[in-house]
Amino acid sequence: MSNLSMGISPGPHDTRVIAMAGTSETILKARLSPRPSHPRALPTLLEAIALWQGVQVHAALCAADRDGASDSSLYRDAFVDFGGPLYTLDWIPAAALAHPRRRDIRGVGDFADLRRLLIAEGTR
Repeated sequence: MSNLSMGISPGPHDTRVIAMAGTSETILKARLSPRPSHPRALPTLLEAIALWQGVQVHAALCAADRDGASDSSLYRDAFVDFGGPLYTLDWIPAAALAHPRRRDIRGVGDFADLRRLLIAEGTR
């Protein structure tokens, strides 16, 4: 595996996270609390995935805006650190997730909007 992408979408009720190897294999999908309990939670999560999989993670944080007025404190906390040898973190405007969220029968949702974003980002 040489390409690992993650999409993170904070919202008022939860933070959705998806990790994909390439454009078709989903390796992680989660709904976390809307606000991390520690400022290093996001960087630590990205580092852990990179160490677990043995490759650098390219992550996209889909937040409302760049001034900290998003639905979550995750935005403000995350941009203290844009990455390093284990991961990179880019800000993507939340408008890039143009399709409404929906849940599937598995309970965590289908994450189609974040999956499309990661595939589109991977082709750039």
